[in-house]
Amino acid sequence: MEQDKFKRYTVTSALPYANGPLHIGHLAGAYLPADIFVRHLRLQRKDVVYVCGSDEHGAAITIKAKKENTTPQAIIDKYHHQIKDTFNNFGIAFDIYHRTSSAIHHTLSQEFFLNLYEKGEFIEKYSDQYFDEEFEQFLADRYIVGTCPNCANENAYGDQCEKCGSTLNATDLINPKSTLSGNKPILKQTKHWYLPLDKYQPWLEEWLLVGKKDVWKTNVYGQCSSWLKQGLQPRSMTRDLDWGIDVPLPEAAGKKLYVWLDAPIGYISATKQWALDNGKNWQLYWKKQANPTDDACLINFIGKDNIVFHCITFPSILNAHGDYILPYNVPANEFLNLEGDKLSTSRNHAVWLHEYLDEFAGKQDELRFVLTSIMPETSDSEFTWKDYQARVNNELVAILGNFVNRVMILMHKYFDGKVLDGKALKNKDINTQIANAYTLVDAHISTYKFRNALQSVMDIARLGNRYLTETEPWKTFKTEPEAAREVLQNCLHIIGHLSVLMQAFLPHSAKKIQQMLHLKGDVFYYDEELVFEDGHQLNPAQLLYEKVEDAAMDFQIAKLQDKKTEALQSQKVAQPAKPNITFEQFADLDIRTATILTAEKVAKTKKLLKLTVDTGIDTRTIVSGIAEYFEPENIVGKRVSVLINLAPREIKGILSQGMILMAENTDGKLSFVAPAGLVDNGSVIK
Repeated sequence: MEQDKFKRYTVTSALPYANGPLHIGHLAGAYLPADIFVRHLRLQRKDVVYVCGSDEHGAAITIKAKKENTTPQAIIDKYHHQIKDTFNNFGIAFDIYHRTSSAIHHTLSQEFFLNLYEKGEFIEKYSDQYFDEEFEQFLADRYIVGTCPNCANENAYGDQCEKCGSTLNATDLINPKSTLSGNKPILKQTKHWYLPLDKYQPWLEEWLLVGKKDVWKTNVYGQCSSWLKQGLQPRSMTRDLDWGIDVPLPEAAGKKLYVWLDAPIGYISATKQWALDNGKNWQLYWKKQANPTDDACLINFIGKDNIVFHCITFPSILNAHGDYILPYNVPANEFLNLEGDKLSTSRNHAVWLHEYLDEFAGKQDELRFVLTSIMPETSDSEFTWKDYQARVNNELVAILGNFVNRVMILMHKYFDGKVLDGKALKNKDINTQIANAYTLVDAHISTYKFRNALQSVMDIARLGNRYLTETEPWKTFKTEPEAAREVLQNCLHIIGHLSVLMQAFLPHSAKKIQQMLHLKGDVFYYDEELVFEDGHQLNPAQLLYEKVEDAAMDFQIAKLQDKKTEALQSQKVAQPAKPNITFEQFADLDIRTATILTAEKVAKTKKLLKLTVDTGIDTRTIVSGIAEYFEPENIVGKRVSVLINLAPREIKGILSQGMILMAENTDGKLSFVAPAGLVDNGSVIK
């Protein structure tokens, strides 16, 4: 593999916001794949540091504090410790789990800003920013919601629409309102410092589009290509906030660094703290001058909602600074869905990791196995409790656990658990297949195909089961005990190699097997020879896994439904009316009945449909973000209501002239707002 050339590796996982607990979507997106990758490197005796930490700045923290009627500091302290404990209990093998509220991080972030400022990289400009007159403060991006201009989601934030994934500026929103007062904010002039991403675009196109074409995952490369094709714009690196890292300039009193400037720098500050704690040189893992021959490799594991920041913004900052290595790879995963719906913290539709650890004590590896098997590597995938049950029972219990248990029991039953003349696996074909498995696992993990890698490990368990079943040592023991011993001792070697290969994926189970086999140490490296000395004594057999019963799954499914119902009821009560408008404002809206003539999906998008509609006045094209809910062929001929005097807007290269009106229920499902009777196209809706 190309990345094998590096002497040392810096591996990061996206910093989770310290404003809530972790759920399985977080785990499958950025932490489990990184953990497998890091464990694999360590088993190859690679020099690797794996860092992460809590992201403790930004408007999301202050919003949570307001909701809970407390302070941002109390919020970050509460959730930082909860998240850190959850990672520890699950076994994510960070070298350090840091926090961005630390002094070392504040200092480093300000140094980064000043480096770029003194080089003249920032554009200083006054701009109109939304201001809440009632609360007398400028509004950060997350304090503004409105209608997304791309998909018509009415709850898009001022920096990003979470429905279609578009990155936005607050002024792009249609009908913006403050989340503090519910009022429409005014525009007020303020000064900020912008990173000129448009200036960096030629460099990004060379570094990314050319240099990463055959290196990065297709889903990551594709999203980056789309962003660059649209053309980059300067992005503000400062905010008018009262929580965060101070902008280190005299004229910037009351302003903070943009969270997407300081958060990725948290990887570096965490490494610095780890180095201080362990007597290491952090620069070897980050600085160019410490690695004149490109000895260091930076790999950022993230979810797909962070691709633009880690693949475009952060590399631009690093390159503009000049002293730091750039990401070699950013293997982002897509989204994990849950029981037929999107994971949603606001609707409490999630499997919370700390709850899983309490309710399924000691079953970390069962969840690791299932999430790795369905990992959303290049497209969204889905977790269901029934699938969890099936995978645990049919694979972990019936294949892996069954093979290990049968061999251990037979060895103790027939030979008192003692190995004689068992230094080598005496079956050439099995030896070849095991050697191939090591090669395949390395190839798959090195290219971030963790699902395939895990299946290569399970193929060895299947091989062992077949070999045991075909040779039937429980029968041959009666007439040829030494032949039975050879078969079972061959199986011990298979189990030993399984335990080595499992360490990256199922570390708790691997350790349990190695204890049963009475192997030395806590870790068995890939290059160590697996030897059972003459007279080696095995430890007693233990069950690796237990069957998952229907009752446990029914409880979890009912629990999810109860949470969903409770959240929906809460949303129904809490949904506020919009601010009053005048009759004249309403009269300005020209809403007409229309018919959809044609419908097709917009290429390279998941949310958008291109519609041709007959408005009774003309035939026009409208781009609508409804592809998740309607198949194109099913809506041709549909009677709809259209806002026809909405200013035209280009979306994905298509000029959209109007907006289809939709009703959205508390589940987020959409329905057309349509005339009930036979009404001519072009009829005015009053």
